[in-house]
Amino acid sequence: MITNGDMKLPDEFASTMQQLVAEAAKTIPPQKLAADQKVMEADEMRGELGAVNQRLAALENALTSGLDKITAALPPGTDADQMQRIDEHLVALRKTESVNQRLFNSLHQELISYRDNFLRESLQKPFIRDLVVLFDDLNSLASQLEKAAGTGKKPGAVQQWSENLRNAIHSLVEVLHRMEVNEIEPKEMVDRALHRVVSYEPADFAEDDGRIVMRVKRGFVWRDQVLRPEEVVAKRFS
Repeated sequence: MITNGDMKLPDEFASTMQQLVAEAAKTIPPQKLAADQKVMEADEMRGELGAVNQRLAALENALTSGLDKITAALPPGTDADQMQRIDEHLVALRKTESVNQRLFNSLHQELISYRDNFLRESLQKPFIRDLVVLFDDLNSLASQLEKAAGTGKKPGAVQQWSENLRNAIHSLVEVLHRMEVNEIEPKEMVDRALHRVVSYEPADFAEDDGRIVMRVKRGFVWRDQVLRPEEVVAKRFS
């Protein structure tokens, strides 16, 4: 039986094994790995460029073949002038199609505008007019309540009703604003496009002719159009 102490390896074999172990322990330098990776990437790029070049060459061949077939199909007497006329006809057809498309788009927009105007005039406008009449009635009632609150013996309850009514009028005005209805802004002088004079007062000076003295009934504008002119009292110089 041979023990570990009795086992001896030849010097040459031991030296060789140590060299192999040392070589196995070595790692590949990072620079070498990076260089190899760059070489592989360059090879892949060259392969992809080659594939693209092949596709372009195939496309060029297909186009050339198609043009040759078109040329062969033309009549024997076809020349450059006839080809030019054919091209002009094609251009004219394209322009005609473009004009037709523009006409169709214009007609489509007109139909949409007509539909919107019809809905506004036939449905929305009467409803807005009713809201304006309601605004007038509420304002008249609010004025009466304010007078009653000022002359009554117990104005507390009447005053509260008047304030509640004013709040309701304010809410109604907000609804009108959401429907693009706005009050005509107060002005100093009469504008015939916005005002209707219901009464005149004498003016002492010529520069006061047409000056607004009092707003009797509020006017409203809807979508930049006068829904109802404002009724006013103005001065007249004579």
